Amino acid sequence: GRASPPLAALSQVLRLERSRRTGIVFPLQKLERCLAPGTDTAQFRLFQPGLAALQRAEALFRSDRGHPIDYVSSAVRMDHAPPPALPEVCFIGRSNVGKSSLIRALFSLAPEVEVRVSKTPGHTKKMNFFKVGKYFTLVDMPGYGYRAPQDFVEMVEAYLQERRNLKRTFLLVDGVVGLQKTDNIAVEMLEEFGIPYVMVLTKIDRASRGVLLKNVLEIQEFVKENTQGCFPQLFLVSSVEFSGVHLLRCFVAHATGNLPTIQAS
Repeated sequence: GRASPPLAALSQVLRLERSRRTGIVFPLQKLERCLAPGTDTAQFRLFQPGLAALQRAEALFRSDRGHPIDYVSSAVRMDHAPPPALPEVCFIGRSNVGKSSLIRALFSLAPEVEVRVSKTPGHTKKMNFFKVGKYFTLVDMPGYGYRAPQDFVEMVEAYLQERRNLKRTFLLVDGVVGLQKTDNIAVEMLEEFGIPYVMVLTKIDRASRGVLLKNVLEIQEFVKENTQGCFPQLFLVSSVEFSGVHLLRCFVAHATGNLPTIQAS
């Protein structure tokens, strides 16, 4: 198996000096300093787990003999999907939003897990299922936009409507370009089906601070004004620098019922 990259493990992050450590674990809080005085930042800290919760979540994403993390199967139709035995989360987003790269970062402590990252937009045409021990399943959904709208509508609508063990959908938005029209279509679908979801801003290492701040504030305003089922806190991630990856692992553990509630507050 491949070696885990630097900062993939919490123990490596904890060795950093304090401000850098906070920036990697809680990237949204790092942006707070750039806001105008009096700006409401309550939504920045709704999910703020302590060290014990972060460590518990990391253990779930670290494979060993008694806790295998495996690619299970791919499906193009719901009748090909594995049985809905475990709590499940799925990741959706526009083609080229960095979805497979993020899933690979989440699974970086299980380097034997093969998450294919395509250089061709719209290449993921199947739902890919990953089983995390006996705890939960993570699903990589086909990208939407470019050449994949039909795949997305037929496959993803059916999945979202029928998958009774789905606990949370993670909607990925490109941190450089912000919310696009195609993202609004996904939001409308999630809202229509009454599915709880959370927005994740990807590629934050590629966006300037000003662009990032603008996109964060615009999306948080959009969520407040136009959504019912979206968790009010936005999650920021960089699959390259591992910013926000530890926190996202923790939220996945929380959403699938694998964190004691007291630790997640």
